Amino acid sequence: MQDTYHNLLSLHFPATMPLLRDKVGTTFTYPLNYTTMGKNQHVVPHGKDWAVKGAGNSKATYITGTQSEAIDLAKDIAQNQKTELFIHNRQGQIRERNSYGNDTYPPEG
Repeated sequence: MQDTYHNLLSLHFPATMPLLRDKVGTTFTYPLNYTTMGKNQHVVPHGKDWAVKGAGNSKATYITGTQSEAIDLAKDIAQNQKTELFIHNRQGQIRERNSYGNDTYPPEG
């Protein structure tokens, strides 16, 4: 069980981040002030379908039949990771951009 939990944590945190253990030595945790930066999400054309890809990834996270489905999935990921969502048109150009992260400059008004 410990190995499984540690493997799940290692998917989300770099190997260089030291693990903290509780007094019993069974719970693996990371410091509360340690945060990872998620990848911006892109909704892009994928043949006749639509794909959700993390920035810099060659493989799609999801492939869906409609752009609307892909947007919903990508939005959930971007909100969870506090990153940005880029929605591309069929020609690959960015048609919309939404930020779900900590904006450094709040809009006026």
